This record gives sequence, structure tokens and C-alpha cells, in this order.
Amino acid sequence: MQGDNRYLVLMDEQKVELTKWAQSRSMPAGDVFRARLILALGAGQTYVEIAGSLQTQPATISFWKQRFLADGIDGLQSRHRGSAPRKVTPAVQARILKKTQQAPPDGSTHWSCRKMASVIGVSKATVQRVWAQARLKPHRLESYMASNDPDFETKATDIIGLYMNPPQHAAVFCVDEKTAIQALDRKDPVLPMSPGRAERHGFEYYRHGTLSLYAALDVRSGVVHGKTAARHTSDEFVDFLKTLVDRTHWAREIHVVLDNLSAHKTKTVEAFLADHPQVRMHFTPTYSSWLNQVELWFSKIQRDVISRGVFTSVADLARKLKRYIKLYAKTAKPIRWTYSNPKRRIRTSVLTETRY
Repeated sequence: MQGDNRYLVLMDEQKVELTKWAQSRSMPAGDVFRARLILALGAGQTYVEIAGSLQTQPATISFWKQRFLADGIDGLQSRHRGSAPRKVTPAVQARILKKTQQAPPDGSTHWSCRKMASVIGVSKATVQRVWAQARLKPHRLESYMASNDPDFETKATDIIGLYMNPPQHAAVFCVDEKTAIQALDRKDPVLPMSPGRAERHGFEYYRHGTLSLYAALDVRSGVVHGKTAARHTSDEFVDFLKTLVDRTHWAREIHVVLDNLSAHKTKTVEAFLADHPQVRMHFTPTYSSWLNQVELWFSKIQRDVISRGVFTSVADLARKLKRYIKLYAKTAKPIRWTYSNPKRRIRTSVLTETRY
């Protein structure tokens, strides 16, 4: 081998070895690149040609040429030893974890990795690793609801028993109201979805008014009976209960699961119950709306109709809600209610012994 400012003369053994490197699919990409570079120099290609074909710079070509001239193929090996593994001492980890559970000093509600890194004096990547190991996510927030009802277990057992072991010759309805549904109309036209672009709504809108939706989910069939009303009153609620009674002449008993809203406990409701002794109310414990199955359906109609709906009037909103309820009845299925953790406040023995 002999050096030259323009090209290299390679020995046969070197050509064979470098060709193996250049054609390898298992060697590091850097080794393959350097082998192709030296072979190109040996073939008489200019710096400009090599820079264009290998997407590199003349300075890089010159650097590896000099390394090859000095040490041969051994000179093409990378001499970078890599960075030393970064370790966080237990004391630093403990300090990060302790501060994470405390409020930041700047008045913000939670820590970010960069904010923590500046206070502790480490990199943000270090903070991220410590948080990942401890499964801490300061940016996340979860909500919970705890009932303070002293009769929680008795009421919950009563309602869950209706779901899991409904009485014979009886109808079970989960009833609730979705109040103040706004009939919103967009000022700007809706831009439809297209490939690569989501549906887009304008920011501004008109308010045409509100209405309330009364809904009763039949636990046995999953069918929902609905009624819209301009106002949310006890009289409207009683009128809705009367429609349920008219629909279920066959039932010896009608069990209604509902929440503790004041409109459900008025003298008008008491008079209705006195006139219809077959109707029995089952009130959920306080802050336990999750026990009412119709809440699941309300979340569905919110996603499917209300959230992205465009309504030109209150009447248009009522019409679209009723159409959805009518079509939903064709494919309705009962909710498969399971109680998977009986150790949490409700005893399995009490649940098993409940009869109707």
C-alpha cells in the first residue's frame, strides 16, 4: 500500500477484507461506511464523487484516509470509548422522591422533570429515570368519589341485588335526568373529515336554548325510554313515571333506581306513589351515581349525539335525541353487571341473601 493525495493503492488482502465489511449486513453501520469510503478511494474516485455517493464531507474522507495510511484496516476501528454509565446514588434518588411528594416552591401544583432537575442539580433524564422506577407521574391526576352515606352498604346491596337477581313478574328501570342540554349551532360551516384531516368545527356558536332529557333504562332488555322537557320539575318527573307505568301493565311490581335529587322526593311524587303502590323507589347512596346503569347510557348519548352535534333549534335537538333513542332500541342489549370486589364495603353474604 502506498499513499497519495488523490487515491490509494490497496493490496489484494485489504480489498477482500474491506469488501466483506462493505457488503456486511450485521456489522455496525460506521464500519460499513468507512470500508466503502476506503474502497472508493482505492478505485480512484475523487473527494467530490465520494462525498456525493456516501453523503459525507471532504474533511471526513481526509480524516479516515489518514487513519488508514497510518494503521491500515486497524485504523478504521472506532476509538470512542463511549460515555461512562451514569448512576444516581440512593441519597439523590431519595431526595428526588421526597421532593416529588411535596409542593414545588414556585407555587405551581406539581413538578415537571425540568423543574425538579434544576432544584436537585441533575439532568432531566435522571429525574425521568427515577420517576419511572418509582412509578411516579406528577403530571397525572385522577379523581375519586367516596360516599359518606351511613347506609351505603344496605342501599348498594339492594340495588345490586336488583341487577343480579331481578324479581319475577317485575320491571326494573334505572331512571335519571340529563338537564340543561344546550342546543348549540355553529356560526361557521363544519369542515368534513378527509384523509389526513379530522372533522373541524368553528370556535363560535349560537345558543338556541336548553332542554332536559328524562331516560329510563330497562334492566332486563337494555332498551331506553326517553322524554324531553323544557323544564326540569317534579311534575315533569311524575309525568315520565306515568308513561313507564302505562308501558308495563304486565308487571306486578315496578322497581325504579334513581338518585337523591330533591325533585324525586316532593309531595307530588309521594302522591303518585300512593296512587301506584306497585311502584317502588330505590335511592342510590349519596355520591354513588355509578350504581345507576342509566348513567352509562347517558355517557354514550353524550359522545354519540350531544358533544359534536349541531342543532339549529331546541326542537331540532329534541328531534335528534328522540331519533337516537328510537334507533338504539333496535340493537339494545342489557348491561352485564358484575361486582368483582365484594371485600370493598359490601359483604358477599349480604348480597347473596337479598331477595325480592
